[in-house]
Amino acid sequence: MDHLTRLGVFRSEAEAFDKAVRRAADGGREAPPVSSCPGWSVADLVGHLGSVQRYLTHILRERHTEPPDPANLALYALPEDPAVRAAWPRHDATPHRGPVPEELFDWSSAAARQLAEVLRELGPDVPVWSWSAERTSGFWLRVQTIEQAVHRWDAESVTGTPAPFDPAFATDAVAQTFEVMVPARRGWKPAPAGTGERYRFRRTDGPESWTLEFNGGAVRLEPDGAGPVSVEAAGTASNLTLFLWQRLPATSLDVTGDSALLEHWFTLVPPA
Repeated sequence: MDHLTRLGVFRSEAEAFDKAVRRAADGGREAPPVSSCPGWSVADLVGHLGSVQRYLTHILRERHTEPPDPANLALYALPEDPAVRAAWPRHDATPHRGPVPEELFDWSSAAARQLAEVLRELGPDVPVWSWSAERTSGFWLRVQTIEQAVHRWDAESVTGTPAPFDPAFATDAVAQTFEVMVPARRGWKPAPAGTGERYRFRRTDGPESWTLEFNGGAVRLEPDGAGPVSVEAAGTASNLTLFLWQRLPATSLDVTGDSALLEHWFTLVPPA
């Protein structure tokens, strides 16, 4: 998926997220909980995503090669309205349970637009800081498109049945999970050494499959690998993405082989 195509997905997912959170808040009533994000309300979801996007917009605009201090509130351009600042979430504090000010939604939607604009201006190859070995503007667009889409799904889940992801985007999201997130998550949190576990994730709405083998601290990815595996999980690219991001259970997939090993996936790959 090229930079401009991915940027189009980001924008459409951001617009859908904005509609979903405003609908969930229902004109300012108490912020409802988001069941797929335990402990969070809609206000927490909006504040989290808007904060991340404004932080990254600053990094990209200034072309930082080292991370700015996330405790610097000036990076987030918070409105002066005390009600908005009260609703803006701090992840070391109690989740927001009061009414959600309309200005918080405006602040969040503007954050997504500004991030999209700076990513459009820079293109995919500008060197900037990231937590990955890949330190480019394109890295951040790929990551943020996935985060935006997953949280859109979260927001739509509050009031109804969320729409699935676009198949081409979801296929890229699955690949990114295996290429980037699996080794990162095993480094961020304690994870057991692999003992030769082999997994295959197969897309049912397209030809792609991904085979992964865990040995010691190493993870080997075999796109379209054809060898024997311990367990295979098959589903649409959208459902595979949602399983890998712990939004859908293993029962949403067609599992063959050792089903208990599929549950072990999140031990080998600790959630972020």
